[in-house]
Amino acid sequence: MSQHLEHLETLKEIRSIMDRSSRFMSLSGLVGIFAGVYAFAGAGAVKWYLEKHNILARTVYTVRPNWDTILFLSAVAVTVMAATIITGIYLTTRKARKANQSLWDKQAQLMLINLFIPLAAGGFFCLVLLYHKVYFLIAPCMLIFYGLALLNGSKYTVRDIHYLGLLEIALGLLASFFIGYGLLAWTIGFGVLHILYGSIMYFKYERGA
Repeated sequence: MSQHLEHLETLKEIRSIMDRSSRFMSLSGLVGIFAGVYAFAGAGAVKWYLEKHNILARTVYTVRPNWDTILFLSAVAVTVMAATIITGIYLTTRKARKANQSLWDKQAQLMLINLFIPLAAGGFFCLVLLYHKVYFLIAPCMLIFYGLALLNGSKYTVRDIHYLGLLEIALGLLASFFIGYGLLAWTIGFGVLHILYGSIMYFKYERGA
């Protein structure tokens, strides 16, 4: 009986080693939580700006906003993204060092490449929508392309990101039909879902590690 248990433990250890060698495991769940918090802060800033200028959140996507509004919304989006990237790099580096793992290995490179391609395509397509003044589809497209990026990169990291990607895509498609709720969809996708995903990741893989 003891030998059988030893064999099982050995197989689990081998599987763990193989999993670490084939997937990027240093991505911290705390990154998702912080990303969600930043998204909520960004959504709050946008809501404050719209109320200050007497602009209804539902109409900002269906009528042509002025350039001041466009610049403010763009600045908020860039700030949220930059804060998320900086926090992600810091927390992921810290987790990799704590686990004595390489941060920039082949799996990390493959994951980033597979994430970047849909994100770059989505960012360019959002600029096209902005150029053609199709404002109401920008927020849904951000969610859809972000979800596609997560799906594409999930092959090289934990499987849970796959399901987050599916949820982001579904939310983006749903928001495409309900014009005027772009800010709400953006807040749910980048705020609520990120916090839920990050919390699950943290308690599943990191707490007590």
